Amino acid sequence: MNTVTSYGAAGTVTGSCHLVKLGPIQILIDCGMFQGEGDADNQRNYQPFEFDPAEIDFLIITHAHLDHIGRVPKLIKEGFNGKIIATKPTKDIANIMLLDSAKILKEEYKTLRRKARRRGDEDRIKEPMYTEDHVKEVFAKRWHIVEYFEKYKLPKHIKVTLGNAGHIMGSAFVMIDYQEEKKPKRVVFSGDIGSQHRLILDPLDNTEVADTLFIESTYGDRKHRPLKESINEFKQTIIDTLNRNGNVLIPSFALERTQEILWLLHEMDANNELPRCNVFLDSPLAIKATRLYNKYPIHLSEEVEYHTLDNGDPFSFPSLETISTREESRMINKLKERAIIIAGSGMCHGGRIMHHLKHRLWNSKNTVIFVGFQVEGTLGRQIIDGEEYVKIYGEDIVVKAQIQTINGFSAHGDQDDLIDWIGNFKELKNLYLIHGEANKMEPFSKVIKERLNQDAKIMEYGVTVTL
Repeated sequence: MNTVTSYGAAGTVTGSCHLVKLGPIQILIDCGMFQGEGDADNQRNYQPFEFDPAEIDFLIITHAHLDHIGRVPKLIKEGFNGKIIATKPTKDIANIMLLDSAKILKEEYKTLRRKARRRGDEDRIKEPMYTEDHVKEVFAKRWHIVEYFEKYKLPKHIKVTLGNAGHIMGSAFVMIDYQEEKKPKRVVFSGDIGSQHRLILDPLDNTEVADTLFIESTYGDRKHRPLKESINEFKQTIIDTLNRNGNVLIPSFALERTQEILWLLHEMDANNELPRCNVFLDSPLAIKATRLYNKYPIHLSEEVEYHTLDNGDPFSFPSLETISTREESRMINKLKERAIIIAGSGMCHGGRIMHHLKHRLWNSKNTVIFVGFQVEGTLGRQIIDGEEYVKIYGEDIVVKAQIQTINGFSAHGDQDDLIDWIGNFKELKNLYLIHGEANKMEPFSKVIKERLNQDAKIMEYGVTVTL
């Protein structure tokens, strides 16, 4: 019997982990971290897997966001010894992301242990989920690097092919071809699907053949603002804030979003649209990620690729300063006006953006620009939901800064993008919705029925479906 069971990204947007069993062969699609502010999400990451990692033959990684790779070191720590399949950029990005994750886990452990020691219950604090040594083991394993649309043969006449998902650099959707009663079958996992209209990436690929499709539904209930309008809004917000001598805070994800923002600011600077200011990229991880984006210009859009080849770094300009150390980061607070600060984390659940928010969120001259999805329970979500006060480092901070949400930059396709992509499949028999909040998937399934006359089932956590 050929089956799929989802152990993450089922009724939620994080923790992607889908177990495919094709006869005796077991394939895991992603092994991501559950993310959010609640203790429940954190505890789920530490719980044992509901399958035996030692029995997994192959791990296919769609892309290197932590909600898709964040538990891979734990998987290996608990017995996985199979082969890992991914694109080259995904492998390189995963390396810096997982090392950063291990560092954060270590710091969180030290903080929790210090507090527990004062309470007298130090023994109750769990060791970090994994360490940097465990991350090194990930990259000591057997990796098979594939190009887009290169067929990779597995045992039992199974073939794996990756297509460009247009989400972040190196991202892929997964096509698995297999035999069932001597008939060819194909199951497709979308990974995270990008829009056809991206700033720095080529648009996603399409494919027509699938018997079963597992499709992400992060924005299945809505349509994004057109990219051009979002760019104009972003630029005008920057200009307006700087002209009133305010500061712009941009909580930004280290991957893709930061590089998009840098490219836009680069263009503004080149076109004399950017008022006098200081621009800070205050994220060691984003600095490393940007170097990787420069390393693989062939994975970028034609415009950015040509700029890289002809003029060098497309993500740099004279007023940009990269900030590596904590001391340098603290020094930014001495600058009271006309600064643009790009810092992680993108959802404001940690990272250097926290102390910048603490120092500037209460000032009405300033603006916070959110350019990415904010998961329920995160500080970012509280701010965009209109909370009057938020708690940062134990202190109640009044929210008086201008709050701007610009969703046209999303690395996830919107409802129309997803519908269009699904519509390419000619004879789709089974469709399952994954990677979305429950209240987003219900309306999305209705739209799929109305526009494509296709029944879509919502995948439930731990429930096995037959292919």
